[in-house]
Amino acid sequence: MTPDQYCQQRAAASGSSFYYSFLFLPPLRRRAITALYAFCREVDDVVDECRDPTVAAAKLAWWREEVGRLYHGTPQHPVTRALQVLLADFDLPQEQLEEIIEGMAMDLVHTRYADFAALSLYCYRVASVVGLLSAEIFGYRDRQTQKYAHDLGMALQLTNIIRDVGEDARRGRVYLPQDELARFGVAEADLATGRYSEGFHRLMDFQLERAERYYAQALAALPAVDRKAQLPGLMMAAIYRTLLDEIRRDGVRTLTQRVSLPPLRKLWIAARTWIGA
Repeated sequence: MTPDQYCQQRAAASGSSFYYSFLFLPPLRRRAITALYAFCREVDDVVDECRDPTVAAAKLAWWREEVGRLYHGTPQHPVTRALQVLLADFDLPQEQLEEIIEGMAMDLVHTRYADFAALSLYCYRVASVVGLLSAEIFGYRDRQTQKYAHDLGMALQLTNIIRDVGEDARRGRVYLPQDELARFGVAEADLATGRYSEGFHRLMDFQLERAERYYAQALAALPAVDRKAQLPGLMMAAIYRTLLDEIRRDGVRTLTQRVSLPPLRKLWIAARTWIGA
């Protein structure tokens, strides 16, 4: 199996919404974004699948070293070998790949966030940086597009947090800011045990409105000259905003069920966005 085939298999097997936006890209850009996505999956799975934090920390340390080897021309892993041949075509800063690893490492030491400022750093590392790297791969002419990429990454991550709030709580992780839980009178135990309340629904309305603001900010910041190049991100925004609509329509029952969109619907939304561009 070649490095590119490994990355393709990794992306396709994930079932992620991101995969559907890749399908509309020209071959070189599709190879690059697939390799970047595979990198993110590898380091994310270290935290999600390794039960021993010490072992997970050691594996992330290996990935930090591997990113160094990537930029010195001696990568060992199929994902970094796939990325290496793309560095001549795309500006993918080493420090941004390292930032993603640091974001994943936060999950080993932080299971709570005092306020939104603290959560924002986490979201920046695990999502906005990915957005910035993706914008480089898709191509842009106006640097304002970086603002769009940053805010879109924030919006997507906030959507993930809303969708997974109950599941995360049962795994011992609470991404909703502690001061906001207190403001709306929601106890952490309510999240883990699936106890709905008026306070919970007001809290989640607040989270939904924040995510929507980031989507609106991102779309407003995208210059017209770069809209066509950044269509994959717009597809992701359309898919995830539809997911938010479904969560809201379902009464925000995210403590006890995980709302998702079927693959054909994701593909339809992506195609509709492409056609309407």
